[in-house]
Amino acid sequence: MRIKPDQNQQKPVPIKSGPKGIVVLAFSGGLDTSFCVIYLKEQGYQVVTVTVDTGGFSDQESSQIAKNARLLGAIGHYFADGKQQLYDQFISYIIKGNILRGGVYPLCAGTERFVIASKLVEIAKKVGAKYIAHGSTGAGNDQIRFDIALKILAPELTALTPIRDLGVKREEEIELLKKYNFPIPSSSNTYSINQGMLGVTIGGKETKGSWEIPPEDVYPGMTPLEKTPDLPTTLIISFYKGLPVAIDSKKMTGIDIFNHLAKIGGKHGVGKNIHLGDTILGIKGRIVFAAPAALILIKAHKELEKLVQTKWQSFWKEILSDFYGNLLHEGLYFDPVMQDITAMINSSQENVTGDVRIKLFKGNIIIEGCKSPYSLMDTETAVYGEENLMWDARDLTGFSKIYSLQSTIAASVKRKNKNL
Repeated sequence: MRIKPDQNQQKPVPIKSGPKGIVVLAFSGGLDTSFCVIYLKEQGYQVVTVTVDTGGFSDQESSQIAKNARLLGAIGHYFADGKQQLYDQFISYIIKGNILRGGVYPLCAGTERFVIASKLVEIAKKVGAKYIAHGSTGAGNDQIRFDIALKILAPELTALTPIRDLGVKREEEIELLKKYNFPIPSSSNTYSINQGMLGVTIGGKETKGSWEIPPEDVYPGMTPLEKTPDLPTTLIISFYKGLPVAIDSKKMTGIDIFNHLAKIGGKHGVGKNIHLGDTILGIKGRIVFAAPAALILIKAHKELEKLVQTKWQSFWKEILSDFYGNLLHEGLYFDPVMQDITAMINSSQENVTGDVRIKLFKGNIIIEGCKSPYSLMDTETAVYGEENLMWDARDLTGFSKIYSLQSTIAASVKRKNKNL
């Protein structure tokens, strides 16, 4: 963890401070968290802001956020790098589990909240804070994820949720910031955008219903489909025990692979989609998202699993991975059953080693082939639909008879009953 230095800053806005103690605030620099700094100061708290990088900040952006925190009156600002924790603790299992909520969405934003919560607790203990605050509203999933994580990780600390508790509207937040002559953050525009290593999620006026979609220009780093290259890009992704380790024979870290595929995939318009599903609170929700790297890796990984896993390995692993993804999305990461499932997922990846050749073209991820030293597709023993060395015609006749026995009996009983 490192503290971003604040350079060439103006003096913070003079806001009355009181004796309630230190509160550590999750700070993105957007409208809600900017409001929280001023409001908490007015209520008598000393505010320490924390920005956790889960893959969505440039150096320029993180420096500007630190500057804004000081201008708002924070007594200190921390910038914590959470990318490796995010990859090791969550992304690796999203890949191993082929986790796509609703069959499309790789949990881009929700998993980040657990990492942010853990960093907030870490810094709160470091600075001697009694309180932790976040800017979630009362309408979304994030409030639940933060509340559960903070309660489990630091039950001795008190969570403060100004936006949710006050039910404050955007207009009221803007008025308070204007009162202290603070520039209105650009994130207070029409769209709510969350960008991280897994991808970018976008909410706005179009996603409040189930029909409209935002315009193409709201997707950061994504080329509109009509402007994508007219020639495809072919890549070979190498996996070792379920995780990507190289692209085109060049060894890379998991984080570097994500960054690399995000750029290439974005160039070809790969990974944009819409997710409509159930929220933790029981209502329906809808977001648009772009997750090129995640969708490329999940599709390639799943193909490799088909080659090396038995039918029943694949069956049970898919069921448990789907359950794991549901609990992860719904804020129940800390339930003990999750650790039981990760043990099964890890076991299932023992032989998921090999190469997958993919083609990216006009928004499509095309699997061209895969190979593995653990392949269960043994062409020396049998070729589907052609020949085999493991059985003959007599074996097949007996197998078909036994295999269809129960279905044959059921059909016979049905015919008899029709004649009654």
